[in-house]
Amino acid sequence: MPSDTPILSLDNLSKTFAVRPVFGRASVVDALRNVSLDLLPGRALALVGESGSGKSTVGKMIVGVHSPTSGRILFEGQDIAAMTSKADQMRYRQAVQMVFQDPFSALNPAHTIRHHLLRALALHQPETDPDAALRSILEDVELDPVSTPDKFPHELSGGQRQRVNFARALAVKARLIVADEPTSMLDVSIRKSVLGLMQRLKSEYGLSILYITHDIATAEYLAEDTAVMFRGQVVEKGPTSQVVGNPQHGYTKLLRAAVPDPALRLTGGDAGFAAQAKFVRETSAHPVSALREISPGHVIAEHAVPAHA
Repeated sequence: MPSDTPILSLDNLSKTFAVRPVFGRASVVDALRNVSLDLLPGRALALVGESGSGKSTVGKMIVGVHSPTSGRILFEGQDIAAMTSKADQMRYRQAVQMVFQDPFSALNPAHTIRHHLLRALALHQPETDPDAALRSILEDVELDPVSTPDKFPHELSGGQRQRVNFARALAVKARLIVADEPTSMLDVSIRKSVLGLMQRLKSEYGLSILYITHDIATAEYLAEDTAVMFRGQVVEKGPTSQVVGNPQHGYTKLLRAAVPDPALRLTGGDAGFAAQAKFVRETSAHPVSALREISPGHVIAEHAVPAHA
């Protein structure tokens, strides 16, 4: 059974970037504003939002691409900023792996799949029989263990490459995978199979998954918990059945309404909906003043809207 103690916690995480245009004055962009989230072991947390909402910044900060401006990232209760020894950093990098959006640039085109996976096995599972481990890992991600190892990345489809990226995470014995839009560049026909693979790896290996996506519908398929982001802030979070099935924040309702419904006939547009969407987005961009609990574990943001707004 999964533990109630988070494997990963984000504690009031904020990130600002300095923007220096070629012409004009430099400015500061608040990519994240006081983001707090918990991910439990053996579960998936979907981080949902449109492009520019800050969700990919969260993922990159977890794996160390960016450092927080303020706040903390805790892995099993320990601040990762305090992991200063090489041994601690190696253990964290082994435990936390990222699967990127683009399966085509995540693998070195000059090396075979065998090289990619054996290198990971040699670093993190040196005690194992490499050939047996290679075969087992490829079978686990539903790739042919006979023909795949000697292929180069360009000889695989996008879906197959993404499976290799998950295999590489298994090769290092990762316990948490940050999956940043892992299906968005794949054909629609194979997206479900990759999501099914993630679901199975979560169940069979007890992996924790931070699933970053713009598609709120897929969150319902994979994740037990969901957090919705807009303009660098979490506006709603809780059990997926509640956040996706019964959204309460205006922005989450917009995302849910944007999911195509085959039962509804297409019309020429809805000016009323467009006006409502504009109002919701403007309101949701204001700072979060409080989080209000709707039901156990299900909270929505309240925004500090100026009186003149």
